[in-house]
Amino acid sequence: MTATLDLWPIGNCQVSALVDRAGRFVWGCTPRVDGDPAFCSLLDDAPPAGEQAFGFWEIDLDGVVETHQSYLRNTPVLVTRHVDERGNSIEVIDFCPRFKRSGRMYRPVAFARIVRPLSGSPRIRVRLRPARQWGASRAPTTRGSNHIRYQVESSVLRLSTTAAIGWLEDERLFRVERPLYFFLGPDESFVGEIGSSLESMLDQTVDEWRNWVRGLATPYEWQEAVIRSAITLKLCQHEETGAIVAALTTSIPEHAGSGRNWDYRYCWVRDAYYTVQALNRLGALDVLEGYLEYLRNIVDNAASGHIQPLYGVGGEATLVEREATALSGYRGMGPVRVGNQAYEQIQHDAYGQIILSNAQAFFDHRLLRVAGVEDFAALEPVGERAWEDFDKPDAGLWELRTKSHVHTYSAAMCWAACDRLANAADVLGLADRHAFWSDRAAKMRLRIEQAAWRADSDRLSATFAGDDLDASLLQLLDLRFLAPDDPRFLGTLAAVENGLRRGSHMLRYAIEDDFGLPHTAFNVCTFWLIEALHFTGRDADARLLFDEMLSRRTPAGLLSEDIDPVTGELWGNYPQTYSLVGLINCAVLLSKPWSAIR
Repeated sequence: MTATLDLWPIGNCQVSALVDRAGRFVWGCTPRVDGDPAFCSLLDDAPPAGEQAFGFWEIDLDGVVETHQSYLRNTPVLVTRHVDERGNSIEVIDFCPRFKRSGRMYRPVAFARIVRPLSGSPRIRVRLRPARQWGASRAPTTRGSNHIRYQVESSVLRLSTTAAIGWLEDERLFRVERPLYFFLGPDESFVGEIGSSLESMLDQTVDEWRNWVRGLATPYEWQEAVIRSAITLKLCQHEETGAIVAALTTSIPEHAGSGRNWDYRYCWVRDAYYTVQALNRLGALDVLEGYLEYLRNIVDNAASGHIQPLYGVGGEATLVEREATALSGYRGMGPVRVGNQAYEQIQHDAYGQIILSNAQAFFDHRLLRVAGVEDFAALEPVGERAWEDFDKPDAGLWELRTKSHVHTYSAAMCWAACDRLANAADVLGLADRHAFWSDRAAKMRLRIEQAAWRADSDRLSATFAGDDLDASLLQLLDLRFLAPDDPRFLGTLAAVENGLRRGSHMLRYAIEDDFGLPHTAFNVCTFWLIEALHFTGRDADARLLFDEMLSRRTPAGLLSEDIDPVTGELWGNYPQTYSLVGLINCAVLLSKPWSAIR
């Protein structure tokens, strides 16, 4: 089976796995999202269940002819139903336990699977073949009376099960006559009876997620799409530290054979800002509060106020990039990269996103910890860096590796940093600091307006020195740098749409970068266009485009980073927080109000 992005994420905000359309675990890292993949066959072009293949977990119904997948409502608990050629059938329930226990969240490094016979006399074969060292070898095993131990890269995983251990070791076909339970978790004796314990874990996990969803302020329209996006964004948070990763995968190429294969399993300050912004619109304040704790530690540890574009989920500053040569890549399209060199880049917009993420905490009385004067003082060095660097070259939000410019988007984000510091000072009653930061913001605005404006084409340029088009210019609206009825924004919108729109999709830019001309559209840019259309009075156009984007989702209701504007095929890392953020933001903007049906 050729690998696709028809993948269903499960997880518990500590670990996650991607389940393919055959119900096979094909991606999943331990002991956390940026760890070594025990399941890595998504990035291995070998036949998925071939004799020498490993890095997957398959529960295969003999003679299967139909497979249907769906989530339990308002949860990331996946149900896969298989039917064979004789009408025998089973269902497999996949989840990662997550619920409150002993006053704290129980989210072990563990994957649970429950197999239930539905009709007839189904026969299954279980192949559990974890990998280690980025696909370099199959994990060695030892066995006990009711378990098998797998020596993965950084730890030992133990499979506790009610199935016959010998049959699992031999990968033998056997009949399913009763529910079977599988718990792949820490290397410790399973406490309690496995079957009843997993049934209880399932019930508690379902309840935990449904109660979380119940607290969301969803729009009236597109509720299912918004809820699925919100759940998946929550799965992208490493709850232990509050970090939010850009995606759950690495090295899914931006288009076929592009070499644009990046590791997104880290916390980008930019991506996380957009994630908490979207979830704030739904009232998911737990994600914001966790992330702000993570950010406060990043700011405290930043030397001289310098903020990197990204960090590890534990706050690690060094993310050395290398290639995992044992894996051939998605559909054989390597390289597979581990780490991300972008941590060394200069990206000035990070200063704005640090302060914008924190700004709500000075105003929102719902938060358990409302920001005060000490928090403001800790952010001022970040504002100083924004002031010092706003009109200096950087790699930009698209992380160009061999080019550097003064990017209008980065400059505007730095302006927003100082503007929001002024707002925070005002609410804190710090009149002198309010005047100080307001003055700086005014000077920065004037400089940006003068340097980026191109009177001959009646629009703003993406760079101070050039005459470039970039979809990020549409974000000047969201930042409140320009108003929707400002002629300068309308001229910029017209130019960006004419120059970068390809049918129903938007490119980031249309000039050569480090890898040549881009071939795929960037999904969040299309959502930015939808927002701009809405705010400039083209609401019908915005809704049509939004419906088109909804139709491009995977069967799991999710989006990756990129899309081929001709074929509609999804590319890039998956699920992509940027894309799901765009979906939520647009649904909130475009939906009819709840009062329409009351």
